[in-house]
Amino acid sequence: MSKKKKVIKTLVEKILDKEKVDYVPITFATQADGDTQELVTDKSMRDGIKIYKTLVLTGNKTGPIVGMVPLDKHISYKKLAKLSGNKKVGMVPLKDLVKTSGFEHGANSPVGIHSLHNYPIYFDNEADESEKIIVSAGKIGYSVIIEPHDLAKAVNAKFGDFAVAEPEK
Repeated sequence: MSKKKKVIKTLVEKILDKEKVDYVPITFATQADGDTQELVTDKSMRDGIKIYKTLVLTGNKTGPIVGMVPLDKHISYKKLAKLSGNKKVGMVPLKDLVKTSGFEHGANSPVGIHSLHNYPIYFDNEADESEKIIVSAGKIGYSVIIEPHDLAKAVNAKFGDFAVAEPEK
């Protein structure tokens, strides 16, 4: 008899299990891009489900905040600042990312960041209208397919209109 291969779950998956939030684990191929690992995909969707990126920002009044937008969109700093009660927000510098979020670039997860830091988390309204979304499972190349309202409830997130097609200048 052969032993079954043990499935090793990420911290994010363990937290979702504990919170009794349904999800489906999936993996993506990755490749090195300078100092960071990136997903090997030229698509913003997988199996018809949008992939969301977890962006860590800092607000002039609130300190760190998290913005969740589809992979093919950008954050409107003005709209997110207003939504989060800040005058302005900006991305946390890459060199400070692990210190701020606890995760390396490409592995940030709203679940992991919420459990470690409880920063305010915002999902773009597009997630509010979706049946399922894909978010990082806290490890590069590992993600989960999840119902956005279940996820938002688990991380105490708010929905708002702040994703834009083109980056702000």
